[in-house]
Amino acid sequence: MVFSAMFSPTLNLAISSTTYCCKRRITPTRSVTVRASSTEKGESEDKEASAFNPFGFVTDNASSRSAIQLPESPAEDGNVGQMLYRTEDKGKEYGSYVKSGKLRWFVRETGSASSRRGTIVFLHGAPTQSFSYRVVMSQLSDSGFHCFAPDWIGFGFSDKPQPGYGFDYTEKEFHDALDKLLEVLEVKSPFFLVVQGFLVGSYGLTWALKNSSKISKLAILNSPLTDSSSIPGLFQKLRIPLYGEFTSQNAIIAERFIEGGSPYVLKNEKADVYRLPYLKSSGPGFALLEAARKANFKGTFNQIAEGFATERWDKPILVAWGLSDKYLPQSVAEQFKNGNPSQIQLKLIEGAGHMPQEDWPEKVVEAFRMFFF
Repeated sequence: MVFSAMFSPTLNLAISSTTYCCKRRITPTRSVTVRASSTEKGESEDKEASAFNPFGFVTDNASSRSAIQLPESPAEDGNVGQMLYRTEDKGKEYGSYVKSGKLRWFVRETGSASSRRGTIVFLHGAPTQSFSYRVVMSQLSDSGFHCFAPDWIGFGFSDKPQPGYGFDYTEKEFHDALDKLLEVLEVKSPFFLVVQGFLVGSYGLTWALKNSSKISKLAILNSPLTDSSSIPGLFQKLRIPLYGEFTSQNAIIAERFIEGGSPYVLKNEKADVYRLPYLKSSGPGFALLEAARKANFKGTFNQIAEGFATERWDKPILVAWGLSDKYLPQSVAEQFKNGNPSQIQLKLIEGAGHMPQEDWPEKVVEAFRMFFF
């Protein structure tokens, strides 16, 4: 039994539309007429058609206006099949599929094993994917690094197994799966590690604490690093029975989360890629739901804060922090640095939000070059 059998992409969109309607306090039984053309229509029809846009939950978002449209010929355009056809080949730059045990990972790779400056492994956070690192890893490979950026299991283009059928989305299983993947990729230790984000991003940091001998230097982009770090509303909603199921099936969940933590709006071509996995099947949403419900957020934040404190961690750490992060304030990075000032250096990135690698990759590359060289 797989996720795609439980919910279809069409249902994903219908759920999101229903949720939006509720926010607008629109009675579900109200009769609505959508215009196919603005010509030869009476004023009453014009008012009725403009009163309610059933897909407004998407088109009201500047970055999502191309996701669902109401064209003059709805049967020929604007449906789920057309959207998938338009976006299915996007977002796989530098990537290929790698089999590790029973799991199939999607892994981006730039540079080569003979790169003179060493290997960098990039780990993303939830609910996003490795696509966010595409510019950074491309430019760093030009500087002589061999770069890998996998989509975590359950995210992006990697497998999304149903819980209980080979993967249960616990911290331990994410750690074990990463260990096996690094073996398959033949990543030699010690290597450079880059981590960003919530949930699986945090698991990247707890993996580092358990495998410090495999890491030469650690770079951290905006991530929850102290027990005072707040938990974004998305993850709180996912933990609410039933409401979490509906939330997880919102096809624009990833792009909304990215924009929620950034001073910028994603361009359509980028939003398409972050949206595609959630639009294509229900699997990513249920994987995110399962991982969020099994996570001990505050316990993990505390483990990270204590684990990288003085006398417990002796490897160099760079914290490259987007100052416009709407989820995590600058004080989180400063408090983390104060826990181990001899090993942790803090680089503030103006103009970047929660995902500096997406908002301003050039500044991230500059910081990484100075740190990893």
